[in-house]
Amino acid sequence: MKQLFTILSAMVIMAACKPKAETDQTKVLSAVDSAEFAAFQEWKEQQEAKKNAETKTVYVVQKQATSTSNNTTTRKKWSNATKGAVIGGVGGAIVGGVVSKRNRAAGAVIGGVVGGGAGYGIGKTYDNKQNNQ
Repeated sequence: MKQLFTILSAMVIMAACKPKAETDQTKVLSAVDSAEFAAFQEWKEQQEAKKNAETKTVYVVQKQATSTSNNTTTRKKWSNATKGAVIGGVGGAIVGGVVSKRNRAAGAVIGGVVGGGAGYGIGKTYDNKQNNQ
């Protein structure tokens, strides 16, 4: 049973360490976002026309009311190195605690440190590959 758990833990860790494809370019704009984008484009055209005409015409852009459910906060994305360190540390602690027969706590600590270091190294290589491209 312990071997099965160890194998399953290793498989979960390996599957979790794969980098996910970036989906920023494939996002679909919602109706509210596209309406706000259209309003921005209209404002931008008005500003360019104002700059080209050099007249003192005042343009008023009215912002559409947005629903309260559209309030989102921007969160900083974790780097691959950070994700790798966290996943490796947790996975290493689990595997270290299961494999160690004499002292499970010490096995979990050692496994967490080794797994975190290995996960950080793997994630850092992914970060470097993305920065070089």
